[in-house]
Amino acid sequence: MLTHLSIRNYALIDNLNMDLPAGMITITGETGAGKSIILGALKLVLGERADLKSLKNPQEKCFVEAEFKLSSSLFSEFFIQNELDFDENTLIRREILPSGKSRAFINDSPVTLDILQNLSGQLIDIHSQFETSELVNEKFQLNLLDSFSGISPDLDIYKTVFIQYISDKKKLHSLKEKLQSGTQEQEYKNYLLEELERADLDTIRFSDLEEEMNLMKNSEYLLQILSETKQILSDEELGILSQIQEIHSRMDKGGRFSSELEKLSERIGSIKLELQDISSESDFLMEKLDFNPSRFEELTQKINLLNSLFQKHKVADTEALKEIRNTLAKETSNISNLETLILNSEINIQKLSAQLTQYAQELHNQRALNIQVLENKILDILTRLGMEKTRIKIEIHETGDFTSTGTDRISVLFSANAGINIQPLAKAISGGERSRFMLAIKKIMAETEDLPTLILDEIDAGVSGRIANEMGKLMQEMSKTMQVIVITHLPQVAAKGNSQFKVEKAESKGETITQVRLLTHEERIEEIAQLLSGSNITETARQQARELFK
Repeated sequence: MLTHLSIRNYALIDNLNMDLPAGMITITGETGAGKSIILGALKLVLGERADLKSLKNPQEKCFVEAEFKLSSSLFSEFFIQNELDFDENTLIRREILPSGKSRAFINDSPVTLDILQNLSGQLIDIHSQFETSELVNEKFQLNLLDSFSGISPDLDIYKTVFIQYISDKKKLHSLKEKLQSGTQEQEYKNYLLEELERADLDTIRFSDLEEEMNLMKNSEYLLQILSETKQILSDEELGILSQIQEIHSRMDKGGRFSSELEKLSERIGSIKLELQDISSESDFLMEKLDFNPSRFEELTQKINLLNSLFQKHKVADTEALKEIRNTLAKETSNISNLETLILNSEINIQKLSAQLTQYAQELHNQRALNIQVLENKILDILTRLGMEKTRIKIEIHETGDFTSTGTDRISVLFSANAGINIQPLAKAISGGERSRFMLAIKKIMAETEDLPTLILDEIDAGVSGRIANEMGKLMQEMSKTMQVIVITHLPQVAAKGNSQFKVEKAESKGETITQVRLLTHEERIEEIAQLLSGSNITETARQQARELFK
């Protein structure tokens, strides 16, 4: 609950401090005294947009600080998630600098407005007579039914799956976009890869192909050289081998008598063997140089293919082509992986969809089971508030489309008068009925939600007498489980508070300022009497005030 509020240099407030007790607190004061200013300052510290015009003295800093007493079981997880120090007496501070910049702090740790708003939304519910539009908001109506039905744990389970479902659908959409945008480019890369794979780069060397081609192109000339060489070596009468053989034979005979000739004979023998080997190699090359038209065509095609690949990919050798081929293969594999990811994602989304369908049906069943009980609860409270002829019908429809709250849509039909057909709430409810209807809703939500503080800003406007008294009683009942702060002009409501503050204007150093003070019991009687009779307080009014306190 809210235990203390400090305001400095805000609008008409120079320096204000309020200690706020538990229970029902009423705030009264003349129109224009500054009740709305205090509420505006409180909204600022809860995360509303800062305005430089709010500074009373534009040369000085403005700050609003609110202290809350928090339950560890309800709020410690929030503080852990946001890396903040938890304290049962938590301070929230908002500052507006003369430069126009604003800062927010939780227990002296700077935080973003998102974090501040997230926390404050769990601490205070502020409602005014002008803010009844949420009554006709379908999300608000569904939240009321869910809160009353006590299905928050089941709804949390559904939302966990729903968040994963939405996240996976976004990822799937992104994957499909990547696949689609890359398809045309990938087709070209596949073509390049297939072309490089056909070149059979791992089993050939371009230099070997060129050498073989050169041999074939010059085979006739080379055959002539080899043939002539063969003849010079092997002619029976004049061939070199025949003459070498004759020399070797003579030297061998002389070597029997001279070691020098024996050595020469060995050398000549070696020369003879080398020439014989050259002769044999010439025979092999002559067979190899036999021109093969089909092989020549094959070599021509391979060399032309490699040359075109060198030019296309702007490289000079087959090793570079291999690197390009391997890179293209990886990229092709990535696309295949993308298709696999898409398939797996679609399967997972189908599973999540099946889970959501089951959970959404369970939520629908629980909601439908509690609708009539909620209708009767609202009617009971409205009857207390003088709307005895009211009829309400809450309709729930299954749409089949997943939302963050299931597949249900809700509509509230309403009629405040006998003989008038029920219609959608937005069309049927009048301004005077809205405040009482909203108070009934707040009463029900106070019984089902852990909201520490509720602020009602003149929600009782437009009513009086018995109805005002019943509204005050309702607020009093609500204050047994939560802190209720009520800004009111009605004496019946003001008297129901456990404590009462008065907002009034005063002059200080020639300036108008807003002040707030906690009233004693006697001061409360005077304030209530003034609300009853106006500025000229009569003894009768005082007596009526005392009766209201009873």
